[in-house]
Amino acid sequence: MMELLRIVEDIYNQMKDGKIPEIRITKRTKKNIEFDERSEVWVYGEKKSLRSAKTLKGAYQLLRMVYVIGFLKELLEQNRSSTLRELYYISENWGFAKFKEQIESDRLIEDLEILTGLQREFFNVRPEEDGATVFGDIRIRERMRRGERIIHCRDDVGEAGYQIPTNVDRIEFLDCNADFVIAIETGGMRDRLVENGFDEECNAIIVHLKGQPARSTRRLLRRLNTELGLPVVVFTDGDPWSYRIYASVAYGSIKSAHLSEYLATPSALFVGIRPSDILKYDLPSDKLTDEDVKALNSILSDPRFNKDFWKEEINLQLKIGKKSEQQALAKYGLGFVTDVYLPERLTELGVLRR
Repeated sequence: MMELLRIVEDIYNQMKDGKIPEIRITKRTKKNIEFDERSEVWVYGEKKSLRSAKTLKGAYQLLRMVYVIGFLKELLEQNRSSTLRELYYISENWGFAKFKEQIESDRLIEDLEILTGLQREFFNVRPEEDGATVFGDIRIRERMRRGERIIHCRDDVGEAGYQIPTNVDRIEFLDCNADFVIAIETGGMRDRLVENGFDEECNAIIVHLKGQPARSTRRLLRRLNTELGLPVVVFTDGDPWSYRIYASVAYGSIKSAHLSEYLATPSALFVGIRPSDILKYDLPSDKLTDEDVKALNSILSDPRFNKDFWKEEINLQLKIGKKSEQQALAKYGLGFVTDVYLPERLTELGVLRR
C-alpha cells in the first residue's frame, strides 16, 4: 500500500510547495519497446510522458488517479477485491473524476502498475472470469480463502479441465508427469484434443487460451515453463490476430511490457496453423480481408516477429491471400489433428521424439 500512497504524497507535496502537480510515466508505445538480452523479452525503454495539471486533461487524469488510489486503499484495508469492470462502474459516484469508458480505468490501473512496480493483483484488482482451463497429468495445491485444496487436473475435473484462477501464484505444483504444454486458442480445438486423448497419447498438458489470453493464463504458462522445465507450444488459427496471440504468450505485449519478465515465455514455439500449412494440406480457407492485410503488413514491422520464419510465412500469406482455422484440419477426419498434424509438427519442432 505504501507504494500507492507515495504517489498521492508526492502530488500533495508539490501542491503544498505551490507547484502545479505533475507525474512522469513510461510511454507505452511500440517506439518505446526494446529487447532485453538478459531476460530475452521485450520491455519498455526510458521514454517518459508528462501528466500535468497545467492542462485540463492532465488535471482530470491526476484527479482520477487520486480517486482510484483512495479506492484501492479501502480494498486493501478491508481485504476485499474488485473487478476492473466494477472499478469502472464505481467511478459513477466520483463526479468530475468519473471515467467515460472502461478503457480509461483499465489504463489507469496499468499506470499504477508501472509507477509502483507491482501487479494489479497486489491491489486486489482482478479481471472478469476468463474461463481459461488446464487439462492434463499434473497435481496442484490451490490456496483459497477458506483453506487449501489438492486437485489433479485430469482425474478431478470435468472435460473442460481446471479453471485457471486470477492469481496463479497461489498455486503450488505438487507433481507433474507431462512432457510439454500445448496452449490452444479455441475451445473447440481444446475439446477435440481432450476427446481424442491427446494429453495421454502425447503426455501433454492442454491449456485453453480462450482467444487473447488473460494475464493469469500467461503467468501460468511461464511458471510451467520456468519452474517445471516444460516446453510450451502455441496452437492457433492461421490469421494475423492469432499470430499476435502467440506473440503475447512468447514475448509479451505493448500493453503489459512492464510485466514481460513476469508473464512472457520467450522459449514458446508456434505450432500453427501456418500459411504454408494451408498449401501443404490444401485446407479450407477464407479470403483475407483488407483489415487482415493491413494487420499482416503491421506484423512485418513488429519487432516480436523479426525472424526469418515469420517473414517467410507472412509474405506467403499475403501472396496467397488466404487464412484458415484450426478446425479446417477436420477436412481429413476428426482424428487428423491429433494423429497426423500435431505429431508431425511437434516432431519437426523437437518437442516430440518418435
